[in-house]
Amino acid sequence: MLARIATTSVRRLPRAAPASVRLYSEDSFNKKEKAHEDQYARQHEAAQLKKIRKEIEKKKAELAELEKQHEAASGKK
Repeated sequence: MLARIATTSVRRLPRAAPASVRLYSEDSFNKKEKAHEDQYARQHEAAQLKKIRKEIEKKKAELAELEKQHEAASGKK
């Protein structure tokens, strides 16, 4: 009886189709992934440039204010 159970549990069903099928070529996937990475890098760089430009404008305004204060202080002497 044990022999019958062992042989029946060993039987396998034949596969009709492979378990996983690729619907894309590896080359196109790599290109798409690289495009996404490049797009992220461009967006990140653009955000950094925007932040730096904002800081530059802030420093320019601060410098202009300091120059005004300096002229006012030196004019009073």
